[in-house]
Amino acid sequence: MITERFPRAARCDRIAPFHVMALVERAQALAAAGHDVIHLGVGEPDFPTPPAIVEAGRAALSAGQTRYTPAIGIPALREAIAGFYQTRFGVTVSPERIVVTPGASGGLQLLMAAMVGPGDGVLLSDPGYPCNRHFVELVSATPQPLVLSAADGWRIEPAAVAAAWQPHTRVAMFASPDNPTGNVLSGEQVRGLAAVARERNGALIIDEIYQGLVYEQPAETALAVAPEVLVLNSFSKYFGMTGWRLGWVVAPPALVPDLDRMAQNFFLAPSTPAQYAALAAFQPDTLAELERRRQVLAARRAYLLEQLPALGLKVVGSPAGAFYLYLDVSAITDDSYAFSRALLEQAHVALTPGVDFGPGHQPSRYLRVAYTCDLPRLEEALVRLSRFMETL
Repeated sequence: MITERFPRAARCDRIAPFHVMALVERAQALAAAGHDVIHLGVGEPDFPTPPAIVEAGRAALSAGQTRYTPAIGIPALREAIAGFYQTRFGVTVSPERIVVTPGASGGLQLLMAAMVGPGDGVLLSDPGYPCNRHFVELVSATPQPLVLSAADGWRIEPAAVAAAWQPHTRVAMFASPDNPTGNVLSGEQVRGLAAVARERNGALIIDEIYQGLVYEQPAETALAVAPEVLVLNSFSKYFGMTGWRLGWVVAPPALVPDLDRMAQNFFLAPSTPAQYAALAAFQPDTLAELERRRQVLAARRAYLLEQLPALGLKVVGSPAGAFYLYLDVSAITDDSYAFSRALLEQAHVALTPGVDFGPGHQPSRYLRVAYTCDLPRLEEALVRLSRFMETL
């Protein structure tokens, strides 16, 4: 007999669901029913994994590379990632500092488990990627939202971080490029943020998951200006390997043994075939294909930046990276979630409402657009969006 009496942790109530997933499920149901749904909601590139990576994965499987690896990754991949920092950014990173993880989410879980616990605070941006605060909750630490200002373009100022830093704060974590705003931190900002953390005996984590997807300026790494910063990265977005579940952390040498021990216990190891496949991510032909894809995304971004204001949709911030635009729709609706539901039902266009990105920045005013479909589909989406808005 199944009973409803069972232990239940209080964090189950603190870790909120992804509200957008209800819209995703509805979009999938509409598509299954034969409707032509344009997906501009989920943050996943529409490009397939580059062929060289797929072939390397197949070769690894054929060669029997299916057993456990070291918990923090095969040496060849850690060395390849270190080499990428050197050749792409001119930054020397020892392979011993690199921890390969089961996705960036696995890396963030390791970092939170190793660095904070009950009573400790972690500063996070609001708006910001929602899972970040949930990983803080997972280890019973306290998320400390730093509510950013739309009037300032969501800019993260070191002085504001210093003012928000409390006696129990141990870590500040920000993304560059950012989800949902697309903002990119300048070197000056990173230096200032690192100084704030250093002066308070804390740590700064920079999420660089969208690092290669930067437009109208060179891609950079925080390690170029602040070597003590902890960096979180992934093979998902730029390298097109979302389902392979592989990421990495660049950590101070003193922290690596702790991360290794955590990884041994939490995950045993990252995916073996995925690690061998990822070795091909740094090959010249793969990097050339990734650059071509970045240029495609740049063209989509330029189109939306030109067309959206004509519909009365204001792009907020300076979306120089990732593949998102964050829109102020307060002139049209006071409930962006309800707007998103109606848009999906009536026009079959899926967007992401601001509710998932933090409660402090008036999320009902905002929508996120992911330009993860080709230009003809974006054009059709805007036609449908315009017609929908005429009915309001």
